[in-house]
Amino acid sequence: MKIVVLVKEVPDTYGDRKLNLETGLADRAASETVLDEIGERSLEVALSYADAHEGTEVVVLSMAPESAQATVRKGLAMGASAAVQVVDDALLGADLGLTAEVLAAALRRTGFDLVIAGNQSTDGTGGALPAMVAELLDVPQATSLSSVEISEGAIAGVRAIDGGVARVSAELPAVISITEALPDARFPNFKGIMAAKKKPFETLSLADLGVNADDPAAARSIMLAVAEKPPRVAGIKITDEGDAGEKLAAFLIENRLA
Repeated sequence: MKIVVLVKEVPDTYGDRKLNLETGLADRAASETVLDEIGERSLEVALSYADAHEGTEVVVLSMAPESAQATVRKGLAMGASAAVQVVDDALLGADLGLTAEVLAAALRRTGFDLVIAGNQSTDGTGGALPAMVAELLDVPQATSLSSVEISEGAIAGVRAIDGGVARVSAELPAVISITEALPDARFPNFKGIMAAKKKPFETLSLADLGVNADDPAAARSIMLAVAEKPPRVAGIKITDEGDAGEKLAAFLIENRLA
């Protein structure tokens, strides 16, 4: 079994995250960068299976700037067998479409039985990337799973739906994404940190993958504007003078909330 886990370097969730108003990109200098927690949980799913099934290979895959190498290596310290990082200046500000195209190309090159990702990153929160990658790879997808069962030739799990849950399954190869309902990731120990320095770490470019970031025929997102988040303003306080219900109803109707 070869499991590839998609990971991403993101601004620290607990830090001060800002956008650069000139580029529209996250200002990485404004806060520390870390391995996305949902990516760590995805890696934990893969490593837990590998712990119980000898011969399982776990690879972490990331599309990130060269400066993110130390962050990606955390996946190796946690226990992954190898890492692949796609680095190219042309990917600065890549949208979901280009990101999915690059990751799919890297997955074809690396090979996989199962791809595990988080349901959405904590910076972009697009929530569509795993499904897009599965579509490009032409393999089944099972997204937003709150539980995962991996067997030799299939994957199964539970997904929350309106009013209940649904159990889904698919044959391998497949792509799945998980939610924060899955367990927290393990901490790298000293042995893992030292071993990570000797594990395979492959760096790929767009030329290696045969992807053209400026393909005029490809669908790409275009940013029209970016602005500072407006400051919070005081809300409307309703004082009950016997007509609070009427005032509340009028407020809801006026703001088209009812």
